Amino acid sequence: MRNANHRLTLRARPAGLAGPEHFAQDTVPVKTPEAGEVLLESLLISIDPAMRVWISENPGYVARVELGEVMRAGGIARVLDSRVDGLKAGDIVQARLGWQSHPTLPAAEAQALDARLGSPLDWIGLLGMTGITAYFGMRDVGRVRPGQTVLVSGAAGGVGQVAGQIGRIEACRVVGIAGGAAKCQALTAEFGFDAAIDYKAEPDLAAAIARECPNGVDLFYDNVGGATLDAALANLAMGARVVICGRISQTASAELYGVKNLGNLIGKRATLQGFVVFDYADRYNEARRWLAAQRDAGRLRQRVHVIEGLARAPEGLAMLFAGENMGKLAVRVAE
Repeated sequence: MRNANHRLTLRARPAGLAGPEHFAQDTVPVKTPEAGEVLLESLLISIDPAMRVWISENPGYVARVELGEVMRAGGIARVLDSRVDGLKAGDIVQARLGWQSHPTLPAAEAQALDARLGSPLDWIGLLGMTGITAYFGMRDVGRVRPGQTVLVSGAAGGVGQVAGQIGRIEACRVVGIAGGAAKCQALTAEFGFDAAIDYKAEPDLAAAIARECPNGVDLFYDNVGGATLDAALANLAMGARVVICGRISQTASAELYGVKNLGNLIGKRATLQGFVVFDYADRYNEARRWLAAQRDAGRLRQRVHVIEGLARAPEGLAMLFAGENMGKLAVRVAE
């Protein structure tokens, strides 16, 4: 295995949802690390909505993945060989691995994990980018305040689960929006949400939000966009904050939804703000310490949905946009 690096590269740019047909598998020799490099064995690879953006013709805030390149992805890996002080064989690191089994990377791009904070599963989920994104989105951008009503879309996903629980920790009423009875049951029974709305079962989502948020929505954490954003905008409280974390409903849509209720921001003196978590890179450790402390106190948890085998990574990306995952989605490449 150490002599073969199994890879998935971008074969074609999808017009809609991405699937296995847009990626090609190949195997190349493992690159022996040079001075300042490390050879890694990928253990867990993160599957995130942003991946669909990265393979677009013009992703906007980051460089696109070029045709023939290894698909971009972050993950957790084991060091097999190191040519740098500070990392040794056997260390567990976090890095931008890509969809490949044995990448060789500059050591500066690999961060050794603090095993005292959590396991590799913790680091791919709660202590990884999903937990960190929820932390800064809720606390810095959303300015979560005790006693207010928090609404979270995509609430059963990796970011949404954590965002809602942060609201509960901060003594808010938290309502989640998810697709399907099983996901809604998990939000209230497992993750402590006060209420959950099954958007698939509601003929009028705006009316359902009004029912569960009778005093209006003070903080809307949006991972979905489109019609869900519109329904939330119809229910804002005075001085509400709308946090735009993602727009998964629109990322691969052939026809974009035109949001109609933006005018409510004026009368409600509300703010709407997008953010990119990379802007908080110098504070990641702050977030991880807080998240780990809340987990250890029993106030915060995350479910990780793991699929087995690198070859299934494209399938995982399709699952994500079909809403077939429950919690943070990751691919296990090796034990």
